[in-house]
Amino acid sequence: MRTRLPSLVPLMLVAATATPMAPRALSADYSHYVSPWKTPWTYQGPRGAAHWSSLDPAYEICNTGKAQSPIDIHNARKAHLPPLRFEYKSEPARYVINNRWTLRVNYHDAPGTGSFLVIGDKRYQVIQFHFHHPAEETIDGKRYPMILHIMNKSSDGQVVGVTVLLKKGRANPLFQSILKYGPATEGQVAVPGLEVNPAAMLPRDKAYYRYMGSVSAPPCTEGVLWIVMKTPVEVSEAQIQAFAKLFPDDARPPQPLNGRLVEESE
Repeated sequence: MRTRLPSLVPLMLVAATATPMAPRALSADYSHYVSPWKTPWTYQGPRGAAHWSSLDPAYEICNTGKAQSPIDIHNARKAHLPPLRFEYKSEPARYVINNRWTLRVNYHDAPGTGSFLVIGDKRYQVIQFHFHHPAEETIDGKRYPMILHIMNKSSDGQVVGVTVLLKKGRANPLFQSILKYGPATEGQVAVPGLEVNPAAMLPRDKAYYRYMGSVSAPPCTEGVLWIVMKTPVEVSEAQIQAFAKLFPDDARPPQPLNGRLVEESE
């Protein structure tokens, strides 16, 4: 079953921040498919990333903000960062969504149930995950073929995005399921019986970088805490090409660091 949906932006959950490494509660809930941001935008051309601020006053921070994402990660400072505990589990996908900019799977769990990222004593519930081709974050100037973004939200509205770098290698079964059911045009496809677990696309080594950034697409709201896993995960060349056929380039270029601190787990 396919349901045609209105023209929408790819939503990443949004937060503001009170300290350099501590996101605070969302001012709005961006976990749903429907977005309040209606002005059309693209990644390239006259409505591309270099012009987002001029398209809509709501997008102004895209080209004027000082803590935008993605970034090139280099000269990261070694730090004693808290370990990450991924309490992710298999859950019904319900739909695979093509929102014009990526393939995405939303989670529909009630608060306090479902899959969680745990950092220290704080729990962040998985809200959705989606992909970009090529990668948005780069490492010392190196750009990977793709990335996975997993968005997680705490009960008090704090949000953490997890980036998994994807490299060429063996096919990934979870990614193959998403590609199999992902609609070729904007809309969503019901997938009854499909179980998904983003843990299937996490590296075994849980070393990571972290920095404060923003949503990487309009409205580019700043204050998102990004966790970038250091070890890439394999997907096949055929899988990369299948996604690229749908989304030839859905990655925002790296943004200026503007003095932000990037930390690296020891």
